[in-house]
Amino acid sequence: MTTSAPSRAAVSPEALKATHRAVWASGNYAAIARTIDATLPAALLAELPALGGRDVLDVATGTGNLAVRAARAGARRTVGLDLVPELLDLARTRDHAAGVEWVQGDAERLPFDDAGFDVTASVVGVQFAPRHQVVADELLRVTRHGGTIGLVNWTPAGLVGQMFAVLGRHLPAPPAFASPPPRWGDPEHVAALLGAGVTDLAARRGHNTFTAPSARAFATFFEDNYGPIRTAKEKLGDAWAPCGAGLLAVYERLGRPDPDGQGWAVDGEFVVLTARRA
Repeated sequence: MTTSAPSRAAVSPEALKATHRAVWASGNYAAIARTIDATLPAALLAELPALGGRDVLDVATGTGNLAVRAARAGARRTVGLDLVPELLDLARTRDHAAGVEWVQGDAERLPFDDAGFDVTASVVGVQFAPRHQVVADELLRVTRHGGTIGLVNWTPAGLVGQMFAVLGRHLPAPPAFASPPPRWGDPEHVAALLGAGVTDLAARRGHNTFTAPSARAFATFFEDNYGPIRTAKEKLGDAWAPCGAGLLAVYERLGRPDPDGQGWAVDGEFVVLTARRA
């Protein structure tokens, strides 16, 4: 049995995004979001200007990890946008959610005026939109001159980047217009996307520690709850075993005994990127 991916599918951007919407609505992303809620938003907020009195847009907000913190920090206006209405329904139930405008929308076609926000941000969100340059151009368009673009993205070499590399070896190749999500975790790639539209681009790496009773328990948790893996398992059906084994091998290679007594731990590397709108 070969593990090489079939040829690229011929689908439109809108059709692919409809598929993405279904993928992220599957499973239980709220459970995944809780595992990164304490680390990733805090890492970005530490690099952003004080949000009090500013207009803040959280693109691909998911269940609102960053947006609710921006509202709590006193932002004058906080907007949380996501492609997936089911995730926004969950976001609306959170503390401080009443201080956020929740908008269903597309990161490739933001429904906002030019230069409408002082801070435009995303935490492991925009990197999953298919057309990287289209997204970058939209981030630039809606950010005021002198404002800040702030991103947290999983890196290609880190845990999540390696997870997607395994999936890519077993699933049909995406359309030619779709770039791999982990590329947003490469500062050089992001610098090329934003180009002369920004100055003072800075990058800082960090990690989110996931814990579980064992590597196999972690694998099961992601198979049950993380939309891309859950969907891949359903799509592959009887051919899932080699893909599942490849993912488990990644977890076992990167994981370690947890010194805090939780059994097992693995670090997911991310990069925080901030830049000033030129």
